[in-house]
Amino acid sequence: MDSVTQITLGAAVGEATAGREADLKAPLWGAAFGLLPDLDVLANPFLTDIQALTMHRSVTHSLMFIALVGVCAAYGLRRFHRDIPVSVGRWGALVVLTLGTHVGLDCLTTYGTQVFWPFSNYPVLHGSVFIVDPLYTVPLATGLLVALRGTAMASARRWANYAGLALSSAYLLFTVVNKAHVTGVFNEALSDSPPERVFTTPTPFNNLLWQGIAETDNGYYVGAYSLLDPDASVDFRSVPKRHDLLGDQWDNPIVKRVRRFSRGYFIVRRAADGALHIHDLRFGRNDVGLTDDGEYLFTYKLQMEPDGAVVGITRGEPPFDVTTALLRRFLARILGHPGASSAPSGAGSENRSPAS
Repeated sequence: MDSVTQITLGAAVGEATAGREADLKAPLWGAAFGLLPDLDVLANPFLTDIQALTMHRSVTHSLMFIALVGVCAAYGLRRFHRDIPVSVGRWGALVVLTLGTHVGLDCLTTYGTQVFWPFSNYPVLHGSVFIVDPLYTVPLATGLLVALRGTAMASARRWANYAGLALSSAYLLFTVVNKAHVTGVFNEALSDSPPERVFTTPTPFNNLLWQGIAETDNGYYVGAYSLLDPDASVDFRSVPKRHDLLGDQWDNPIVKRVRRFSRGYFIVRRAADGALHIHDLRFGRNDVGLTDDGEYLFTYKLQMEPDGAVVGITRGEPPFDVTTALLRRFLARILGHPGASSAPSGAGSENRSPAS
């Protein structure tokens, strides 16, 4: 998730693990180790776009990294803080729990986390929580701030931190249960023509409005459903795959990396200049699917030699203009007003599905 949330979670875990003995040093070290795994992005200037795409959330998010850093940091912190009565084991628990909760939280998002690196590059993902979710972060931060700034008894302050951790963890459990329910809604809506598989993910900053992507032989059905919708019907749009545009480059190593990263939920389009673009459907569009002209947030332009061989990718950054009108439509859609959204035309390539 976002760095602010990970720092807050790390500080809360540090406070809960060693705050009694180490006072403020525990949440400070927890915050530092909570941020540490995401510092892998500092290598991006030295990597190609395809390397940066697949290296993020790999080495620094693996179980091996957690184990090695946990052991080294435990002895290092014990020597650095000789005057604090915290054992090597307690320091180790602080580091391992901080790193472990960071990785576990990332596994609940959509990006994919290579937990088993270097033995496997399989990206673990559940897709039950958006990368920025105030309903998770606010209770966690509130409990931590009360614990660090409160004037009541030390034990009472610590319980405030425990309460924040408990509430935020309960919310994560809700998102997992919610995802199972929402997936069932999408499957039921497509029961007349069952898809090969269905992927569901929450829309930005909430866990009420969800996007569903159902794969068929030639394309995908993409729809939205809010827990506040008046009924469980889903209005889908049909999105052609056009994987055939990749031709003999389907097994190109670079294309295979993008395919693996997207978990197969991608479409291919040829731009006006003739370039091929791969769009990862899981991350949605910059209009949250509410207008007719949104652009996909994760789009990769294939760099090709004259003979058609793919030699690299360039990831585009579509503008993300948050207007008052778009926010109103988004809020209305969250509150269960399906009319707030319209079926994207995709330049004539996307249409209402008969399964609607």
